[in-house]
Amino acid sequence: MKNSEFSKIRASGVGYLINSIQTLFVGMLRIWTIPIVLMLSVASGFTTYYGLSHFITPWIALVITVAIQSIIVICSLEIAGMHWQANRIRYFSVVCSLLIALTASVSFSYFKFYEISEQDTLHINRLNKIRSDVKTYVDQVLAIKSNVLKQQRTDMEKASLDVQQAYFGTHAQIVEGYKHQVGEGPFWKHYNQIYQEKKAQQSKFDHDFSELDKDIQKLQASISDLDVATNIEGAYYAMLENFQNVQLKINLLSGNIGQTLPEAPLLMTYKQFTADVQPSAAMWSDFSLFAFTCAAMVDFFTVLLSYRLEFTAPGPLTAEEEDLVFECLRQFTEFRINKNDELEMIIEKTEMERARRYSDWSRMFAVGLLLSRGFLRKIDDKTVEFAPNLYPLIAEKMGDKINRLKAESNITRQADDE
Repeated sequence: MKNSEFSKIRASGVGYLINSIQTLFVGMLRIWTIPIVLMLSVASGFTTYYGLSHFITPWIALVITVAIQSIIVICSLEIAGMHWQANRIRYFSVVCSLLIALTASVSFSYFKFYEISEQDTLHINRLNKIRSDVKTYVDQVLAIKSNVLKQQRTDMEKASLDVQQAYFGTHAQIVEGYKHQVGEGPFWKHYNQIYQEKKAQQSKFDHDFSELDKDIQKLQASISDLDVATNIEGAYYAMLENFQNVQLKINLLSGNIGQTLPEAPLLMTYKQFTADVQPSAAMWSDFSLFAFTCAAMVDFFTVLLSYRLEFTAPGPLTAEEEDLVFECLRQFTEFRINKNDELEMIIEKTEMERARRYSDWSRMFAVGLLLSRGFLRKIDDKTVEFAPNLYPLIAEKMGDKINRLKAESNITRQADDE
């Protein structure tokens, strides 16, 4: 720290020290804003490029992405540095450019955030699709199985009744001469053979359906494992194998029962089951508010910090420039506090100055210098306002002038005393 700084601290006390620390802290935050804006712009650019590259050639997508992010930052800086009343055409052109760039950035970034946010949902939907297809198929087969077993029980009961009636000679098909003859006659042997065939057929159906039930249970268990398995690929191929076993058993039963069973669903392959989300217009029909909010939030912070960065943009001046600016600004006479709580001044000539044909070239040069360095902001053609970083400069110059006046006053007083 220079000796002048130590003398200021001693003269002004703790207040000056606190103000210096606060100024340093605010300056560090302003500097830190620059890498934050760059990082946000890179993050937004990555998501924009990801979505854009699915629709056009990657190198073209990269060029467009760089252009989009540059427009967002540049337009945000320009909007912060101008008022719409100063140049309305320019202001609205910059705003329109910013809105178009933001729309493109958010739209294509949405695809990446949609993929991230909907990855688990997509997996669940695919798993539920498999469960739904298999359940529909199995339910149709089980309904046919129930009807077949019911018909088999009915046929068995009828065959058993025929055997009993044939044994006691009361069957309706027995001719009159052989009725009421109890015993194992030719009629009984005939119906007993039918009964035994029905019984063997039912036993075979019971065995086949029991095996089918076991395979269905394995299939349902393997589908449930897809949601918790660590080795998704192995679990998925095991599920496909169990499904093929069920399908084979059903096809064999179809020939045995003499009925056409429902057609098996075409399940997705493992590659389809684990495929990433591909950006498409369908993502907008299945709109995700969370994904859209995340995409918009990154660009919002980029615009906000860029806007604030320009509001507090540093514009260093040399010592000579500081003196020139201070002396030229003192030549303006009309000042006021505007609605933004900033000091505002009229930069055009007063009526008296026009009458005297006053040359304001030097002070207008100072205004142009301060506008270009970010120390002043243009409100309209007649007025400008002070930027926050101009106040310390003017305050320091005013303090130095007051100190000089005090020193001159002390010297004059000492001379008078002598």
